This record gives sequence, structure tokens and C-alpha cells, in this order.
Amino acid sequence: MHTDTERCVRAVQSKDARFDGWFFTAVLTTRIYCRPSCPVVPPKVRNMTFYPSAAACQQAGFRACKRCRPDTSPGSPEWNARADSVARAMRLIRDGVVDREGVPGLASRLGYSARQIERQLLAELGAGPLALARAQRAQTARLLIETTTLPLAGVAFAAGFSSVRTFNETVREVFALAPGELRTRAARGPLAPATPGVIALRLPYRAPLNPSNLFGHLAATAVPGIEEWRDGAYRRTLTLPYGHGIVALTPQPDHIACRLSLTDPRDLTQAISRCRWLLDLDADPVAVDSQLRTDPLLAPLVDAGPGRRVPRTVDGAEFAVRAVLGQQVSTAAARTHAARLVTAHGVEVEDPEGGLTHLFPAPQALAGLDPESLALPRTRRTTLTTLVAALADGTLRLGTDTDWERARAELSALPGFGPWTVEVIAMRALGDPDAFLPTDLGIRRAAERLGLPATPAALTARAADWRPWRAYAVQYLWTVDDHPINHLPA
Repeated sequence: MHTDTERCVRAVQSKDARFDGWFFTAVLTTRIYCRPSCPVVPPKVRNMTFYPSAAACQQAGFRACKRCRPDTSPGSPEWNARADSVARAMRLIRDGVVDREGVPGLASRLGYSARQIERQLLAELGAGPLALARAQRAQTARLLIETTTLPLAGVAFAAGFSSVRTFNETVREVFALAPGELRTRAARGPLAPATPGVIALRLPYRAPLNPSNLFGHLAATAVPGIEEWRDGAYRRTLTLPYGHGIVALTPQPDHIACRLSLTDPRDLTQAISRCRWLLDLDADPVAVDSQLRTDPLLAPLVDAGPGRRVPRTVDGAEFAVRAVLGQQVSTAAARTHAARLVTAHGVEVEDPEGGLTHLFPAPQALAGLDPESLALPRTRRTTLTTLVAALADGTLRLGTDTDWERARAELSALPGFGPWTVEVIAMRALGDPDAFLPTDLGIRRAAERLGLPATPAALTARAADWRPWRAYAVQYLWTVDDHPINHLPA
């Protein structure tokens, strides 16, 4: 979008927050870059230039605006809606892969050479993987500086910097303030009382956001021990590269309040990335709802509760296991099966607030389980053990970098994997916005009540007009049935 100067100028002059994250405005006279909704008086058109990423602005010598804080913009929705190598690379960078494995690690995950990835990212985002990762490190560092009491040297290494000197230079260059000055400025503001060991932050999103189906679904399907709904917040445990964590996510009118407790602060970047992915916070609800409203049968559902998101997962392998456990059983039964698995094979953790007791078991921990110990039909035991074996040995990978169509083919080749299981994994674990569930019981009931075609083939043909947002259409169709997943718990 950044190449459409006229459209960008209109967005900046109208301070339209819908475009935050789509592009960044760099001001030639002040050498500052802003988000489109920056509250200051817009600069003259001749003094504006536009970039596709904050990293590109920083590479061009611009520093972040202190008023609008462009580093806190929602991510570009393009990386959620696309499955090409650039989108997959951006999802991996956002997940901290470059910090942990370097550019060669990023390239190997995508099946390209480091040079090819560099070239593709430069062409689309104006910055290579190292610059993009550096911009993210700066953002993580600012969060740690402003929301924790970690010593600044500790902040540097927790944010992924290789040295304190590099940390100091980057923060000064990006924010035009030294790390100590950032902490002093934050201390002057109205901050909530700090809880030792807890990082409190705000997760931005593009309005509107309807929390009913998003948090209602997560709460209704929560597995005891690893998830719970408490005091208006969805809480769960996280398995992270350097340790584990506990997160509490609370919907607020203009953001999601996030409270993170981590055993290792180096996991902050990935923890934030997983929370944003879980809640689908980088979506563009205006584009989605506008498309779905063109169908006269869907329009009333969209108008009744616009801004529905797709509830995703923090771990693709975990969700695949839970999807198998949920085949042809009720939501309550699926929770019971998963809770037994967690108690028997999950790693125990300590939750200061009580309620959460385990991490969901990794595929490697489940690889040796005795099928006879599972209270499941024999065919489903085979389905589960085959899935776990494929996940444990790396034959099957389900992550943010997974090619959607390839994963569908690999899942379909496993015994016991029908269209419903494959598509629900594509929708909630892989994040495909066009995943569709025509055989789902809730969708069939909604189709009957709305007068949509009854057979899966006919309904799929009818849903062609909803592409590429059929996963969001599923969320609206599910609201036709009065199910707990559609309502926030009391």
C-alpha cells in the first residue's frame, strides 16, 4: 500500500487508525516516522514519504515518533492472509526465529537460501531479515524498559541484543532517547502498580473487535490445568524456547490487557507473538466484514456483532492433538480427554494464582504413550498415535511457517483425518483465513436456519463468494446456534 501515495496521504490526513501497521509515514523535515493515526498536525504532503515497515524507516535514518509510538502499531494483516514465503518469513521473524537461529535458520525453515530470503524481503518491505529483527528487538527492549524493573543490562540480553553497547546504540537511534531516559519518562506516567515478576502490557488491534466469540470459544473449550477463565481474563500456560510462562489476557474497549509471567525474559518476544496469533489481533476486520456483508444472508449476522476474530492456538501441535480428541464428541468430552492427557504426561508448573498446574505435553512426551491407556475408540487411538509420531519425528510440522496446502495434504494422508479435522487445524493452528468447515454440525444447523444449501458440496460452492475470508464466515455462522462458545462467561 505504501506505493499508493494519494491513498496514504488521505489516511494520514484523516488520522485513520485502520491503516496503522499497513504503512508508516516518514517526515523529511523532522526525520521522524509515525503511524497514520498520529495525533499531531499532519505534515505538508511534499514532506511525507511512505515505507512498508518500521525497519525500512529506521534504515533510512528516521526515528520513532514519541507521540504516536509507531513501534506499538498492530502488525500488517497481510502476513496473516498470505501463505507465500515473505508472509511466512514475517511470521517467523515476529516469532523471534532470527534472534534464536539467525538468517540461515530462517532460510532453512522456509526452504530457500539466505540470499533469496534477503532479496524477497527487501523487495516487499524495504529491509532485510536482520533489520526487521533489529526493529523488533528495539520494540521488545522498550517494553522491558518501561514495564519491568530488570537492570538495563538484563533488558539488553532479554530483548535479544548481543551486547549492551549494541542495545544502547539501537535504542538511541530508534527512539532518540537513551534506555535510562525511556525508563525515567515511563516512571512519570500513570502506571499500574507493578507485580514482581509480571510484565504488564497492552496488545493493540484494529477496531472493531468482538470479544464474545473469541474469548467465549477459548473459555468454553479450556482444558483444566493448562487454561482457565478467571476474573474476566483468559489464562493459560505457555511452553517457550527458554522456559515456560503464564499469560492472562483481558479484553478492554481499545486493547487487550496482557499480563505475562515468564521464567526467562528472553521469551518475551515469542510470548507476545503467540498471544497476538492466538487472538488474531493483526486481522483487518473492516476488510473482512465488508466482503461478508455482500451476502444478504450473512449481512445480518455481521451487523449484529462486527469484528469477530478466529480463535487460534499458541501451539499447532497441541491443537492438532486436541482436534483428534474432539472428533465426534461433545466439547465437554473433548476437554475431559485432553485434561487426562495433560495430567498423565504434561510437565507440572507452579502458578502463584492457583488454577493452572501443567504445560500441555510435547509430541515427544506423547510418542511413547500406551494406546490402551486412552479411553478412546480403537480407530481414534490409532489416529492419535500416528499423529503424535509424525509430529515427534518432524515428519509433520504445524507452525506459523507451514505451507497451508502442503500441511493439508500431509494431514489428509494420516489415518482418521477427514475434511473436518484437516480444516479445523488449518483454520485454528495454521491461521488460514479461508479454511472452511461445511461438514461441521454447527455450520449445518446454521445453513438450515438461514436457507443456505444443505449438502457440503453445495454449501462450499455457495461459500465461494466469501473467499478469502471463509474462516471468518464460520465464526458468524456459529453464532446462529446458542452455544457457550458465542458468549463471554459470566
